[in-house]
Amino acid sequence: MDDMAAVFRALADANRRLLLDSLFERDGQTLGDLTAHLPGMTRFGVMKHLSVLQDAGLVTTERVGREKHHYLNPVGIRLIHDRWITKFAAPVVGAMTAIKEHLEGEPMSAPDHVYTAFIRATPERLWRAITDGAETERYYYGTRVESDWTVGSKVAYRYPDGRIAADGEVLEIDEPRHLSMSFHARWDPEVEAAGPVRHTWAIEPADGGTCKLTVTTHDLSGARAGEFVEGMAFIVSGLKTLVETGEPTPVG
Repeated sequence: MDDMAAVFRALADANRRLLLDSLFERDGQTLGDLTAHLPGMTRFGVMKHLSVLQDAGLVTTERVGREKHHYLNPVGIRLIHDRWITKFAAPVVGAMTAIKEHLEGEPMSAPDHVYTAFIRATPERLWRAITDGAETERYYYGTRVESDWTVGSKVAYRYPDGRIAADGEVLEIDEPRHLSMSFHARWDPEVEAAGPVRHTWAIEPADGGTCKLTVTTHDLSGARAGEFVEGMAFIVSGLKTLVETGEPTPVG
């Protein structure tokens, strides 16, 4: 079953759509939280539905202490949008968005958003797509990334006219598997005033010549959450399309 067929199969069940709706309303829920949304179903039944959603790439998980948190992963839906909607219809607003409160200062706090995609590529190829400016221009809203990629070095994403779209600093790096950076949006005064977030890109080799790319975002505030959710879904799906096909994603 290909990626899109798995997504369509997962979305065909009303219970699974309800679980996605609940994560759309409040991301990062535990199994117990999600079971409460389906009172007529056992925890095991909910686990089976979550397994289908995870296999389709619509839900991803992150362990925080003893708890496993579940996150809506709109990359698969964005890929359907890119493949079908932008091809046959007028441009529409892209992936799902979510606005939620962020609890600050808690130990082992959960990330605000987690995105995953399985990409047919080597870790080195994915690393180049993330860190090479000529690559990012083709999927990262036309911006070119600049950095010397050492801990403490500056990172900048520039528009073709030289303006800074976002900047930050390399916090951790382990080429070609792990990159953590601060990221301060500059494209809008309201978003800029909210301050920087922290992005982590993790690459894990998987079966069949693929790699699992996981992008986590910490320190989001409600005022800008929706914009980041839609934006990162576009970026991750665009990266996958570029690496696997050599073609940039149509901007819709």
